[in-house]
Amino acid sequence: MNDKEKEKERESNFSRREFIGTAAIAAAALTACGGLSPEVRKLGQKIVPGLKTAPDGPVLKAGLIGCGGRGTGAALNFLEAGPNLKLVALADVFQDRIESCREKLRARKAGRHELTRADAEVEVPDDKCFLGFDAYKKVLEEDVDIVILATPPHFRPEHFEAVVSARKDVFMEKPVAVDPVGARSIMESAEKADAFRLSVVTGTQRRHQRTYIETYNQIADGAIGDIVAARCYWNTGQLWYKTRQKGWSDMEHMIRDWVNWAWLSGDHIVEQHVHNIDVINWFTNSHPVKAVGMGARMRRVTGDQYDFFDVDFELENGVHVHSMCRQVNGCANSVSEYVVGTKGSSNCKDTIYDLDGKVVWKYGAKEGDSSDVLADELEGEKDNSPYVQEHIDLVTAIRTDQPINEAVNTATSTLVAVMGRISAYTGQEVTWDELTQSDLRLGPKEYAMGQVAIQAVVPVPGTEGRA
Repeated sequence: MNDKEKEKERESNFSRREFIGTAAIAAAALTACGGLSPEVRKLGQKIVPGLKTAPDGPVLKAGLIGCGGRGTGAALNFLEAGPNLKLVALADVFQDRIESCREKLRARKAGRHELTRADAEVEVPDDKCFLGFDAYKKVLEEDVDIVILATPPHFRPEHFEAVVSARKDVFMEKPVAVDPVGARSIMESAEKADAFRLSVVTGTQRRHQRTYIETYNQIADGAIGDIVAARCYWNTGQLWYKTRQKGWSDMEHMIRDWVNWAWLSGDHIVEQHVHNIDVINWFTNSHPVKAVGMGARMRRVTGDQYDFFDVDFELENGVHVHSMCRQVNGCANSVSEYVVGTKGSSNCKDTIYDLDGKVVWKYGAKEGDSSDVLADELEGEKDNSPYVQEHIDLVTAIRTDQPINEAVNTATSTLVAVMGRISAYTGQEVTWDELTQSDLRLGPKEYAMGQVAIQAVVPVPGTEGRA
């Protein structure tokens, strides 16, 4: 490896000393661009669940940037959200993904997909399909109202900034970044989105799921008293991976295998477990200010990530949050969140228990349902998929001119997950103040299909390993 390659590799291999010591960005800047003071507040006002379908209105045209499985799914969810919705442009770095997306859209129109809304327009012509790392810019030159961002998370900050500058409403998948620099960029762009009265929904679908909303409302009313502890889990089997094929460059392999590379996904504590962390932030109306974590790699066959993380997060008021995530086959699984209060506890999703573990409230129950939603109204009524509901809420916000912006909340949860990842990678305690002053940025600065000077080096805690 020559000197230039070594320098490029160093850009993505950071010691804790570099993570903590090289920054000059004040934490006050974060507070200014999103209200991220770690002040622990009481639970806020009740949340009104979204409509069952978005209201009618003028045609809204969307462009999709990132045509993989989640991007295609998000496009289908958008088309199901209400009437007069069209998908008019596609962008990706791989032609086969564009074609796969188009085929799934056609299958949906033909009724071979569970989403069968008949009035959605799904045929995207060849001249509206754009290829390459700059393809997102070409989508923004089209006549689109909404942009769906679903590339690997590393690219989210740059794309979000461009979309907001173009004054388009946004649906972007979580997480919204993989490092502190990216998360701060998201927050700054979120400020601009507010100034432009844009709506931004961020793929944290639990915040749109009626069962979670009604449970939150119960807890906001004091159903479990003051929250004194919380825990969250995303323990599941091995995720997918792509082994390198003949003819693939470094960049092509990494992007096709993106969920296994920290610079592209943030590691699975950021990419996947951010959902659960976000629920705890939401229900406590706060976020952790300190993390001590551990983790390791045991079975992964590609990339540079860990197989599991176990993190002790601490809120400013001293309340501890136990966070655990694992992607290993043959183990006990749980994808869940819990909060414990002075008067009871809850699974956050649909149930509240007293101190003896007895159920005292259940979402939709005929007896003992103290929510604002009558049990009779729930009887025989099926809730929307939260993946569709988040798009319903986005379209509703646009058509009623009542903007919503979830970017700062999700950037905060992303930063919390990054804090846990860095603690596990280094074996050190990491604080929120250190995190918000860090100039850590993962990944190359230039994008092209070819060689990438990032090696599959797995961090070793206690050895000044990569942050």
